Amino acid sequence: MYKLFLDDLRNPIDAYFYMHAPIYNEEGWTIVRNYAEFMDMITSQGIPEIVSFDHDLADEHYGMQDHIEYGMLAEKTGYHCAQWLINYCIDHNKNIPKYVLIHTMNPVGRQNIESLFRTYEKVYRRT
Repeated sequence: MYKLFLDDLRNPIDAYFYMHAPIYNEEGWTIVRNYAEFMDMITSQGIPEIVSFDHDLADEHYGMQDHIEYGMLAEKTGYHCAQWLINYCIDHNKNIPKYVLIHTMNPVGRQNIESLFRTYEKVYRRT
């Protein structure tokens, strides 16, 4: 199993300094920088045990702190990656990662990603 870190700029150690979560100080993270790399890694390596999401993955995403029009964006966000991951797991009868972390500094993006996983848990929770 592997740990997957999605962020366009930062590395896990950077998240450690502002999140204060020791997991980000561990070695062995696989880093992907965008939607395409995220999909490619999961389709080639399987579902990670841990995934950590940034929301803003391109310059056009920065500054969208109040409201996000996902349909208007040219580049995919961490929210799109989370949607893709959930759909991939459903379509391939796989469990989502054991641990889903969100290290984004975008509060609306964080809420939107959290909402996706809460909905998944309510609808598809496997016991």
